[in-house]
Amino acid sequence: MTQRIGFIGLGIMGQAMAANILKAGYPLTVYNRTAEKAEALRNAGALVADRPSLVTDASDVIILMLTGQEAVDAVLHGDEGVLSGECKGKIVINMSTVPANCSIDWASQLAEHGATLIDAPVSGSKVPAQQGTLVILAGGPEELIQAQEPLLLSMGKKVIHCGPVGSGSSMKLSINLLLGIMMEGMAEALHLAESSGIATETLIDAVASGPLACTLFQLKEEMFKTGNYPPQFPFKHMAKDMQFVVAAAAENGAYLPLGSELAKLFSPTADAALMDQDFAAVKKVLEKG
Repeated sequence: MTQRIGFIGLGIMGQAMAANILKAGYPLTVYNRTAEKAEALRNAGALVADRPSLVTDASDVIILMLTGQEAVDAVLHGDEGVLSGECKGKIVINMSTVPANCSIDWASQLAEHGATLIDAPVSGSKVPAQQGTLVILAGGPEELIQAQEPLLLSMGKKVIHCGPVGSGSSMKLSINLLLGIMMEGMAEALHLAESSGIATETLIDAVASGPLACTLFQLKEEMFKTGNYPPQFPFKHMAKDMQFVVAAAAENGAYLPLGSELAKLFSPTADAALMDQDFAAVKKVLEKG
């Protein structure tokens, strides 16, 4: 029998991911705090719940794609939250980016209600989410992840089993550390080239023509050329994640000299005008000096 899927969190990523689940033929119930964001999915055939507990009741698997720890806690534990629904035998897949200890704690809390957690954040941003080409970084029992692979592959191109619960979250922070370093490095290279009288387009062409070419830089090419940064992965989310990275490094005794400096550039206290722009707008931080 086809699993009934619930999806909570219809932001930049969640909208596209939920739409791909629906296209794959799964019965889908969605919830979003801002109800208007669910209308396109309602029109495509999804059921829309007005509280998270009803998503739990209507679903065999509940997927969370939220902004961070506080949002997940509110959806799980708040009034009419996921845990106030019928949880026994259900699977919760948290695809939000959070510290590993949060995933471990939530797994224990869900187990007390008879449910099981997979932490499965994704590598990729808006365009891969729309295309269904995300890389899914899953932590939890291997046999359970394998059983959910068809569902996960409706949203992505590959599922990587990272280890026990919490490992997916740890892997995502490592990936986002590299993502931030690469983007800030490209922004610095552009800033130096432009300051030296080299055209933006010329530096981009040089990078794209050699061994440094990559999909990430291709996705941001138009942003760098125009100086406009519509959000694929918002600056505020990278700022949040970099604070998680620094905390994980301290907890695990990892020396991250670049990561520590990066967290100062991608900072929650950066110019408020940057926060809803794409994280490639770190170039603006460099330009201000």
